[in-house]
Amino acid sequence: MASVPAEKLSETEITEEEREQTDGFNLLIDALKLNDVETIYGVPGIPITDFGRMAQAQGIRVVAFRHEQNAGNAAAIAGYLTKKPGICLTVSAPGFLNGLTALANATTNCFPMILISGSSEREIVDLQQGDYEEMDQLAIAKPLCKAAFRILNAEDIGIGIARAIRAAVSGRPGGVYLDLPAKLFGQVMDAEAGKNSIFKITDPAPAQIPAPEAVERALETLKGAKRPLVILGKGAAYAQADEEIRAFLEKSGIPFLPMSMAKGILPDTHPQCSGAARSLVLKESDVVMLIGARLNWLLSQGKGKPWGGRKNFIQVDIEPGEMDSNVEITAPLVGDIGSCIKKLLENMGEDWAAPPTDWTDAVKSKKETNIGKMAPRLANDNFPMDFHGALGVIRTVIKERPDAILVNEGANTLDLARGIIDMYQPRKRLDVGTWGVMGIGMGFSIAAAIETRKPVLAIEGDSAFGFSGMEIETICRYDLPVCVVIFNNSGIYRGTDTNEQSADPAWTRFVSNSRYDKMIEAFGGTGFHATTPAELKKAINSAMDSGKPTLVNAAIDPAAGSESGRIGNLNPQSKLRKK
Repeated sequence: MASVPAEKLSETEITEEEREQTDGFNLLIDALKLNDVETIYGVPGIPITDFGRMAQAQGIRVVAFRHEQNAGNAAAIAGYLTKKPGICLTVSAPGFLNGLTALANATTNCFPMILISGSSEREIVDLQQGDYEEMDQLAIAKPLCKAAFRILNAEDIGIGIARAIRAAVSGRPGGVYLDLPAKLFGQVMDAEAGKNSIFKITDPAPAQIPAPEAVERALETLKGAKRPLVILGKGAAYAQADEEIRAFLEKSGIPFLPMSMAKGILPDTHPQCSGAARSLVLKESDVVMLIGARLNWLLSQGKGKPWGGRKNFIQVDIEPGEMDSNVEITAPLVGDIGSCIKKLLENMGEDWAAPPTDWTDAVKSKKETNIGKMAPRLANDNFPMDFHGALGVIRTVIKERPDAILVNEGANTLDLARGIIDMYQPRKRLDVGTWGVMGIGMGFSIAAAIETRKPVLAIEGDSAFGFSGMEIETICRYDLPVCVVIFNNSGIYRGTDTNEQSADPAWTRFVSNSRYDKMIEAFGGTGFHATTPAELKKAINSAMDSGKPTLVNAAIDPAAGSESGRIGNLNPQSKLRKK
């Protein structure tokens, strides 16, 4: 209702009904806009349909997906790319649960994300009286994310949004759940009071400066190294301290090994990059400095055969509890990566000595040998294509288009691509990350195109594509510059397994000779079918040049591929299979 002119009524004479009012819908939108939220990813439905419409009408871009898990993955990678929490909006119960996998994955990977879900009314849920999609969502979410909050009153929306954003981005980033019961949206309050209840957050992710003695200890440990190594993790890429990291590495002269999503902070072709000598540097190094990397399964927990014996570790991480999680950390350096690297640079001095040349020469020699061995495999023109020939094409495409964002998932498609495709710029490689979870492909691709406005090349195994493939309709609906390439070998790992007990196919087999390219054509996109490396390169270049939604069906030899890719050791094999 419009406000009453002041000359007609004094403030004491204005009734509650005559004041200008607002409601939960508008307060939530106003709080998000005030805190620079520009895009929401989600799936419409009860009770959040009107909220999506109103947010869209008020200038927030609302991207509607076909499945909440894919919307959640989009929000998660948006957070990684922007350092602001990506927002995913879902309906209650089943929709919330669909988004929860993405929220848990975001937390595991340290991506800032907020899952906002409508929910049933508390008074019915708490008495378990059978409300529509009744579920205690807050209790379910709490163990799987960094923080979880519920807002019951419209006047608390500003505080709720502030707490969610700060929790998502401060310290070690992660996922946050925000529970909004349906009644909250319709609550009405005085507009002026509502305006005063929301605010823009001040410094949501403050710098955390490392202790001077910790900086000195780290540098002394490095000085004593004869075979030092730096490992860059995706935390280093998230920090966006690219120039500082480059300056530190080049001043130190230490070989560096980038984990997959850290590739491109310095180009993989940089002379200090030891990616092509991974086995050597892990085994032979004596001091290892971790920058935004964790000693989890991807690095064999820092021990065992790949490491070749005890090391002295230096670890740069914002989370103190990460230290000593698997092995002793000789020199823990706690703080945000940008601040830590700046302090290291400030204290290195002008007389910093490069590593011994026998170490750097050994790394260089191993790199050259391995690159030479791999070159003919990547240049092969086999028919049908194998993974190496196809990935050799992708390697060339990325070299010619370094500004494109590469999204990658699968078994062999992922594991081989990590080592084969060189990256040249930071935050251009997006993949399954810490959990190795399949299904991130289309969500990551959509958000990458929207948040960066760059072309996206998604390299998908045919199995991985199945988890989110329907989102190619979303790509077409929003006319995004995404080219999806499916490495189609007609199965999980390979398409040649047989079932000798019945007419059913082996459970790792798919329909042979599937034409995924026809799927995108149903939604108005362009499909390509490629059977040779030459055809594949031509198709990808045509697709990328168009800037339009495209899908390339790359027919791979069904016999190509190995069980579980390069992590077959994690897939137990029965010794007692019955004939």
